[in-house]
Amino acid sequence: MSEPSVLAALVSALRGGSIEVVDLTSPLSSSTPVIQLPPRFGQSAAFELEEISRYDDRGPAWYWNNFRSGEHTGTHFDAPNHWVTGKDLTDVASVPARRLIAPAAVLDFSAEVAKDPDFLVEVGHVKAWEAENGPLPEGGWLLLRTGWDARSHDQEAFLNADENGPHTPGLSAECARWVAEESPVIGLGVETVGTDAGRAHSFEPAYPCHSYLMGSDKYGLTQLQNLAALPPTGSVVIAGPLPIVSGSGAPARVLALVERERS
Repeated sequence: MSEPSVLAALVSALRGGSIEVVDLTSPLSSSTPVIQLPPRFGQSAAFELEEISRYDDRGPAWYWNNFRSGEHTGTHFDAPNHWVTGKDLTDVASVPARRLIAPAAVLDFSAEVAKDPDFLVEVGHVKAWEAENGPLPEGGWLLLRTGWDARSHDQEAFLNADENGPHTPGLSAECARWVAEESPVIGLGVETVGTDAGRAHSFEPAYPCHSYLMGSDKYGLTQLQNLAALPPTGSVVIAGPLPIVSGSGAPARVLALVERERS
């Protein structure tokens, strides 16, 4: 008999539990935290459902809704054209499908962030991680675990803003440039409302993750959950944004495949 195909082996592993599917997606509802920009700028809409029918005179056998949402609400995918540096690059509908399935490296800074919500990841932190775990994956994701997903049920706690602006963790400007221009990954995934740190408005350049990543034809994933369930290396991320034609991003269902030892 011939050897089972790779896909058949994958299906068998999923059914048998040796490969676990971890949902990295925050549920999307009217209470999902939404980024807030200074009042002079346009604002993203909160998620809303508008009932069309619910087994009633408007539709006796079916229930369905219209919905309204910002492209960058909840767990979402940032396409290169989201930022002015990538304005002539790919929209979210044009991202090659093969790039939506990729290996991941998970860097855990939850202990540091628990002490300082403004904690910034530097290139040295990433290099130290590589010295222990091996190089970042070619064509993969750098996922930043900070423990911030524990705040995702509450808008105020999630944005963590005061009179000086938001206080959330992220990459330094130099680290953002390095990830975009020198590292082999295709993008950055975070648990916070956006890929940039809360005080990145005052960095040079402002919002360097957006500026450097989008300008380098790379991507962002935000408001991820359950990164604590992933190992530092070895998981595979499946990111499924809505393919909105000309869209700068879209809400996404993001999953991770993790190989587990059988007992």
